[in-house]
Amino acid sequence: MTSPNAMPEPQTTSDGFLGGRLTILQPKDGYRAATDPVLLAAAAPVRPGDTVLELGCGVGVASLCLLSRVSGAAVTGIERQADYAALAEESARQNGLPFEVIAGDLTHPPPPLRARSFDHVIANPPFFRAGDGTGARNSGREIAFREDAPLSAWIDAGLRRLRPGGWMTMIHLAERLGDILAELQGRAGSVSILPLVPRAGRPASRVIVRARKTGRAPLRLLSPFILHEGLAHLADGDDFTPDARAVLRDGAALPGFD
Repeated sequence: MTSPNAMPEPQTTSDGFLGGRLTILQPKDGYRAATDPVLLAAAAPVRPGDTVLELGCGVGVASLCLLSRVSGAAVTGIERQADYAALAEESARQNGLPFEVIAGDLTHPPPPLRARSFDHVIANPPFFRAGDGTGARNSGREIAFREDAPLSAWIDAGLRRLRPGGWMTMIHLAERLGDILAELQGRAGSVSILPLVPRAGRPASRVIVRARKTGRAPLRLLSPFILHEGLAHLADGDDFTPDARAVLRDGAALPGFD
């Protein structure tokens, strides 16, 4: 029997990213960020003074990692789940980072956001199509992992907010690469594709795609970025490759694009 004086179970956890340089609030039950948003932030070619929009920013992991790496960038996020947006705002405050969070739907952004353009758009869209597989019991996880708006709407929303010459960077499943390239066709070029490989000799599980609005350079398929050392996970602990550890623990930019 629970004591009437017992403290209520916390609804959020405070989790470290970039080797503890950032502490970010996340729902205890719901979508919880892992490595994907950190890799996304490390892949965006942002410089001090650039403006950035993150589509579907969740609790803000990608944007806050980006701000930690690139001092002086102006980063805005839009998130449809108001409770996640509130956590992102609070984490930005606690980490002393100037992150603007807008609660809203990326397919119908509020008029002030529609009037703006950005140097960069970053996105980690839901991986699974509507109706695929078994839905998550937690609504936050379901929204994060399964499309409500299709992938085409995410790419369209990003390209509409980009200035000419701006960069769109996104992370997705390798199996969705064809869908991404089809949506970029005729609207963005200078495409670079970085396969993310869990271990040497394994097929890519994720891809990071970077494209430039009005870009005309040929498509580039880059050498894979390997995340873990060895052929299999043999023991508990951190088995990231040195390059992956530099990105995920030290906040370095993702190598391989230049």
